[in-house]
Amino acid sequence: MSENKTNTNETENNVVENTTAETQNQNIEVEDNGDYIAFSNPEKDKQKSNKFVAAKADGGASNFYDWVKSIVFALVIVIFCLNFFFRLVDVKGTSMVETLQNGDKLIVTNFNYTPKPNDIIVISHGKEYAEPIVKRVIATAGQTLKLDYENDRILVDGVVIDEPYLDVSTFCNVEADYEIPEVIPDGMIFVMGDNRGVSMDSRDSRIGLISVDNVIGKAQFVVYPFSDFKYLY
Repeated sequence: MSENKTNTNETENNVVENTTAETQNQNIEVEDNGDYIAFSNPEKDKQKSNKFVAAKADGGASNFYDWVKSIVFALVIVIFCLNFFFRLVDVKGTSMVETLQNGDKLIVTNFNYTPKPNDIIVISHGKEYAEPIVKRVIATAGQTLKLDYENDRILVDGVVIDEPYLDVSTFCNVEADYEIPEVIPDGMIFVMGDNRGVSMDSRDSRIGLISVDNVIGKAQFVVYPFSDFKYLY
């Protein structure tokens, strides 16, 4: 009996020694967690860790480049829209009161735009006036125009136009200082401000009839001050 036990113990010792030797040769650490024994390979763990760090670094760089591309793309869209679809324009002066106030900011659209009567437009300059101006279109090319000072009214194509936006009389005793053609020529428009007593517009020889090529676009919204936000039509 004792010999058998001795042989058994020797066999168990040999198994343990062989297992330990194999573990050392494979550079494997043995961790006894009580419930089970976990075998780990430090070299493989290190490689996995390095791969994880590399993947994490690559992911961060990718996110950064995606973020930069998104910003560049957004800027391109904004610039494209500002050049071809709309602009932000400041109102200077009181010639469009009560409709517009000095300091108002307007959204102006200009894509494929053709001026029409009653539109509020932004003009790059007048005949002798170099600054941009904001006015209302009264008549366009081919329409007949009569400024009836005696009866304080305007007739376009023989019809008295309705001007509910006026807070003053039609002319406020301000008459044209040059002869306005009865029919608006091709490529031209006749414009006036809503505040007729102070507005320098197509009645004034320094502004005159406006070429459609000098129209920047149509005012659509007042966007600032925020308290005065409104659609203009």
